[in-house]
Amino acid sequence: MGLSALAPLWSSPGLLLVIALHPALSVPTHRDYCVLGAGPAGLQMAYFLQRAGRDYAVFERTQRPGSFFTRYPRHRKLISINKRYTGNANSEFNLRHDWNSLLSHDPRLLFRHYSRAYFPDAHDMVRYLGDFTDTLGLRVLYNTTITHVTLDKDQRAWNGHYFILTDQKGQVHQCSVLLVATGLSVPNQVDFPGSEYVEGYESVSVDPEDFVGQNVLILGRGNSAFETADNILGVTNFIHMLSRSRVRLSWATHYVGDLRAINNGLLDTYQLKSLDGLLESDLTDLAILKDSKGKFHVTLKFFLEEAGTNQSTDSITLPQDDNDNFAMRVPYDRVIRCLGWNFDFSIFNKSLRLNSGNAFGKKYPLIRASYESKGSRGLFVLGTASHSVDYRKSAGGFIHGFRYTARAVHRLLEHRHHGIAWPATELPITQLTSSIVRRVNEASGLYQMFGVLADVILLKENATAFEYLEEFPLQMVAQLEMLTGRKAQHGLFVIIMEYGRNFSGPDKDVFFDNRSVGQTEDAWQSNFLHPVIYYYRHLPTGERVSALPRPAGCSDLSVRRVVTHSETFTHTLTCQGGRPPHTTQPGSFSSLCFCVESCFLFALTRQKLPPFCQQGYLRMQGLVSTESLRQHRVESWLPRNHAATDSRLEDSSQQPGDHEPLDAPMAPGPLAQSLDSNKEEL
Repeated sequence: MGLSALAPLWSSPGLLLVIALHPALSVPTHRDYCVLGAGPAGLQMAYFLQRAGRDYAVFERTQRPGSFFTRYPRHRKLISINKRYTGNANSEFNLRHDWNSLLSHDPRLLFRHYSRAYFPDAHDMVRYLGDFTDTLGLRVLYNTTITHVTLDKDQRAWNGHYFILTDQKGQVHQCSVLLVATGLSVPNQVDFPGSEYVEGYESVSVDPEDFVGQNVLILGRGNSAFETADNILGVTNFIHMLSRSRVRLSWATHYVGDLRAINNGLLDTYQLKSLDGLLESDLTDLAILKDSKGKFHVTLKFFLEEAGTNQSTDSITLPQDDNDNFAMRVPYDRVIRCLGWNFDFSIFNKSLRLNSGNAFGKKYPLIRASYESKGSRGLFVLGTASHSVDYRKSAGGFIHGFRYTARAVHRLLEHRHHGIAWPATELPITQLTSSIVRRVNEASGLYQMFGVLADVILLKENATAFEYLEEFPLQMVAQLEMLTGRKAQHGLFVIIMEYGRNFSGPDKDVFFDNRSVGQTEDAWQSNFLHPVIYYYRHLPTGERVSALPRPAGCSDLSVRRVVTHSETFTHTLTCQGGRPPHTTQPGSFSSLCFCVESCFLFALTRQKLPPFCQQGYLRMQGLVSTESLRQHRVESWLPRNHAATDSRLEDSSQQPGDHEPLDAPMAPGPLAQSLDSNKEEL
């Protein structure tokens, strides 16, 4: 029906009739925030928006939250741990070992109340997410499938445009900010000759009886592949697993997305002389042929192309025809694809520029370290789909990681659109050490999102006080002032968690002798996850910091200190190498260099401060050099006498340890004066 045919209806009642009959002509429903997907990430963001009193809605295509977990994993056992007991009553600490709970103020909504199993059943996650939504009264529009997303430029909008969402009924929704939490839902497929014969992980039978006495080939080498293999291991003739890359064990790489021990039964049967096997090859080089008996043969694509399309299957050369030692010479009854998942780009208009076009861009949307789309301001990606920021590095693709990145995104939005600065606690400088020690011993966000989220300490003028900001995206530190509304004018600490540089990787022996570091002087060689503290006099330059640079001096970077934490005190050690620090006027914060060289070292590595340090602080005097300090200085490459440093910085002939005594007096700054009192608190 055209508009001209409706002319008689253009009275007020007629107009209402037209709008009712033609939803596309109706005024879009506006919301400040639209969340796509009622999975864990979408519900986590909804919680933060609701607590802040924001105008939002969550769009969910099914009739319940967490619909992904109604079907996946196919064999129903989650690999996210549910550690119900830690011997610790601290709720923040316990979240370090709770990989399933979302963040909320309600202690009833902890996953430990929903399952006793260490590796829970997926149905328990569905039940948990349903209760999380209902108990908190989150606003979810069920059975609403968003079929298209585009932009409508408007200078009145927060970001210069609105996001226009159209659902399956033609209803239009307008949003100022779009938060995409749809996860990865498109099975990853490799196109090769014979790929039509392959069954997908998403549809293959999970009944072991369907595989009795069969030869099975599994394509892939991740947790879904091994999960599938474990399910049928006891009933098949043999299982071969084919992938282009070697097995990556999570306990070696420290990446929870790599193969977990709970799924790796096939590794035992392979290494202990059973019939199962692991094979390496690029799938794009292969072809699968189906013979007259319905069996599947693996050959090289080269042989297929050489034979031509007119040849019968039985006449095409197989690798075993020339080499009877070919590993896959026995035909298979089933071929199963377990190659992971990709993001669904189909509903997003190209104007949003979510896809980079490269291979990695086909799996994940193109986003910044702030989780905002590089192509569309105001579009943020949450949850599993945001894992490109820390892929194979940290836990951002999993609940125990993205619950914290979702909170970080919410804090960024609160400042950008509502003028609310990033939450911070202001404390006197006397509480600096105790604040750091408490966080590195308890904080879950730092612990789970190691190398990605950082605590930032902003020093006040003359270092008399500080502001403590929790879990800020590390790669955005250079833009901290703009993103948080906080000022970093008098120096800052950045605290992150890191593994040792040579302690992670598929080829690493992580069980080597002397892997544990317990001595203070060896703290910089820590292998396991440990806190690292950086000091900057000014914010690092550049738009993005992929990794905090090594310190070069007090003017920009003072000292990098590696901390091995315990319950009551920290061990610290200055980094070897780097440029010696400059001398500055007494009382400035750069006198931290003086503290690090001497009493600062003792203050953070001993329960009781040496008497000569206490006397020096009380009298505002420098230190008297001792033989033990000289020896420590030599072993650690600490700087020489500051007064003589500048003229010799460029003298490359000087060797580590060719330092002059630290006898020149220098007045300590306020931080140095506070360390003695800190020891009493610790």
